[in-house]
Amino acid sequence: MNKQELKEKLKYSFCPYSKVQVAACAIYENGKEFYGVNCENPAFPSGLCAERSALFGSVVTGIEIGKFKEIHIISNSNRILYPCAACLQVITQFLKRDGKIFIYSNDLKLEESHTIKEFVPFQVREDDIKF
Repeated sequence: MNKQELKEKLKYSFCPYSKVQVAACAIYENGKEFYGVNCENPAFPSGLCAERSALFGSVVTGIEIGKFKEIHIISNSNRILYPCAACLQVITQFLKRDGKIFIYSNDLKLEESHTIKEFVPFQVREDDIKF
């Protein structure tokens, strides 16, 4: 995954209200990359974060949910901007159990990597809702 290419995707972010641009790249087990950006809406809960945009958009290609190995996230801030709780829940569904989350500052001077288990130690998984 090319960090500069991910950063260039920020220009497609639609964020006229918050001015916070976010781009994400979810990487499937075979290496295929799926990009997404955040898209805001005047009815604020109706917008979509970049992480969920990338993951949800991948479904149309016929991928198998739960087989992503990692997701990369960047924003227009020179600080680390962590995924929101809603995105983290979706990431737990799409990534493998040992999946990684990489987060970058806009200037690429800061970089963090975490497992999904580190972010969400107590996950709601598909098995939890089957009776």
